[in-house]
Amino acid sequence: MGEPSIAPSIPEEKPADSFFSRALGMFISPGATSDDIARKPGFVAPIATLIVASCALFDAMYWKFGVETLTRLQFERSSFASRMTPEQMEQAINRSAGHLARTLILTDVSIVIATLVGLLIIAGLGMMIVNAILGGEAKFKTLFSVASYAHLPSVLGVILALPIALFGGTDNLDPQNPMPVNLAFFLNYRDVSKPLFALAGSVDIVVVWIVILLGLGMSRATGGKVKALPITLCFVGAWAIWIVGKVALASIF
Repeated sequence: MGEPSIAPSIPEEKPADSFFSRALGMFISPGATSDDIARKPGFVAPIATLIVASCALFDAMYWKFGVETLTRLQFERSSFASRMTPEQMEQAINRSAGHLARTLILTDVSIVIATLVGLLIIAGLGMMIVNAILGGEAKFKTLFSVASYAHLPSVLGVILALPIALFGGTDNLDPQNPMPVNLAFFLNYRDVSKPLFALAGSVDIVVVWIVILLGLGMSRATGGKVKALPITLCFVGAWAIWIVGKVALASIF
């Protein structure tokens, strides 16, 4: 009788890295981290981190400066402010400036919705670029996970902005652009034209970082079948279209 055959053991699948390992990896080893995300997609933890960071920044500004002050600053930036008399401006501010607790709730809900919608749009754009344009094959869940982790560098912007919001004044505070990561932050929007200010706000180091991570991560989501460079260039093109539209709207309004 022959010896009984022994079936080869099946190696156990390596578990996904923890969120903290992945978050750190996006800064120090994005290639290996992107491979892990492609192997085991996940998006809840990075999205929660992005939302909590954004809420912390804007809630801190409301607590520090008050609803009326921030509402006034936003109205001053509005294209309608120049068409209003001082009396009309005060009436509009009084109507818009609500109770602090209500304003915080509305702000946080808006951040949640904007974060989710923005990431869904970017993942959908990535799917169109990777699958339809470049002939790759990647699942939406994987690309959505890549987009979620690729936006983690924006948390660094929040970390830089929080001390400015908590300990700074309102002289150059722009509630719509509170992070010191683009050229517009270092300009006074009262002293430059709106198109120039919109263009300066688009020269953003965090956005450049995110675009690079999107290209790398979505390339790894295809198993390397689509290279990172063409994906990155497609996102750069989409970003350029966004900038042109932003500057054009600032010029018109």
